[in-house]
Amino acid sequence: MLVRGKIRTTIIAIALAALLGLIFLALYVAKTPSPTPPPTVEMPSLTPEPSPTATAVIDRGFHERQRMVATQIRARGVSDEAVLETMETVPRHEFVLPRYLDQAYADHPLPIGYGQTISQPFIVAWMTELLELESGDKVLEIGTGSGYQAAVLAELTDEVYSVEIIEELAKSAEEKLNRLGYTQVKVKHADGYYGWEEHAPYDAIIVTCAPDHIPHPLVQQLKDGGRMVLPVGPPGGYQSLWLLTKQGDQVLSQNLGGVRFVPLTGEH
Repeated sequence: MLVRGKIRTTIIAIALAALLGLIFLALYVAKTPSPTPPPTVEMPSLTPEPSPTATAVIDRGFHERQRMVATQIRARGVSDEAVLETMETVPRHEFVLPRYLDQAYADHPLPIGYGQTISQPFIVAWMTELLELESGDKVLEIGTGSGYQAAVLAELTDEVYSVEIIEELAKSAEEKLNRLGYTQVKVKHADGYYGWEEHAPYDAIIVTCAPDHIPHPLVQQLKDGGRMVLPVGPPGGYQSLWLLTKQGDQVLSQNLGGVRFVPLTGEH
């Protein structure tokens, strides 16, 4: 009986010791602070913010176009709202040489190399308005130059064909127009006097260089009811801007006054 009592006492002691150990462990764990999570690191945005300089340039061009339209174009009588909106939209500064960038929206033509110029903004708007373009019209331009007039036309209709006799200008204008999204403009290196017969007839034809007489091939490529605007006159002499309207076998002509353009070159 004595032995059994000792065994019982020992078991009880071991059980108490184990219970105390569990209690101590529980208390220790409860008091141990949780590990601090690592600080959250905010990853930078993958979309770069526009630089203040770039934004300023964009805003400057927009406001200069608004001022150009208000003071140089609308004030002189151009009233077609679609044309005015187009002149505010097309980035003229993209079509001038870098050395003339500060004059991109000035009230005069600018040299573009090879003896050619980008026309005065008012003249571009006025000649465009005279065409009375509607969406879907097919337009032929003679004298691509920098590509600016073609871009203006492309804002108003989705089928524009442009012919340029100077190969370097034709290539640079085509590349620039495509880069700016005017992919509906088709550019051809050729003598503009003969037009672009492959795509004739045209609803409208605009000539941005002056022949000394009205080119007969262009009249033939004009659709019945179509309109053509062109300067006519000798190089260095007096030139007039003419509006021609084709009605069946007849061509009605209207002299709109004196202008000055670079001459239409080529063998004709």
